[in-house]
Amino acid sequence: MYGDDATVRRILTELGDTWAVVGLSSNRRRAAYGVADVLQRFGKRVVPVHPKAETVHGERGYASLADIPFDVDVVDVFVNSALAGPIAGEAVTKGAEAVWFQLGVVDEAAFERTRAAGLEMVMDRCPAIEIPRLGQGLR
Repeated sequence: MYGDDATVRRILTELGDTWAVVGLSSNRRRAAYGVADVLQRFGKRVVPVHPKAETVHGERGYASLADIPFDVDVVDVFVNSALAGPIAGEAVTKGAEAVWFQLGVVDEAAFERTRAAGLEMVMDRCPAIEIPRLGQGLR
């Protein structure tokens, strides 16, 4: 795991409430769909980012981070590790405050580049697991 509990807590509570979820589609069987639901219940605005640009959980989707016409605070990445590094770079360009690579998404070079650019970064962790694990004090 990359990113300590203090970083996880900071991302979840201090960095804003708009999360772009890359890889989120209307497919209810995909992990991104369930995690996005948890994030919404935790008070986050979830913005789907997927080539299909579908509306998911009541939020309009966009084909890419660059297509989102407003600021995002956190970019949550549900793609293959080989594709995750460029998305982290797009998050830096977009002006996000943090990048979160989901369980199984690992790119150590992207982790270092993103941190060096001044963004918070968590890798190989899941907010749907971290929210209940860290419990009280997250709100």
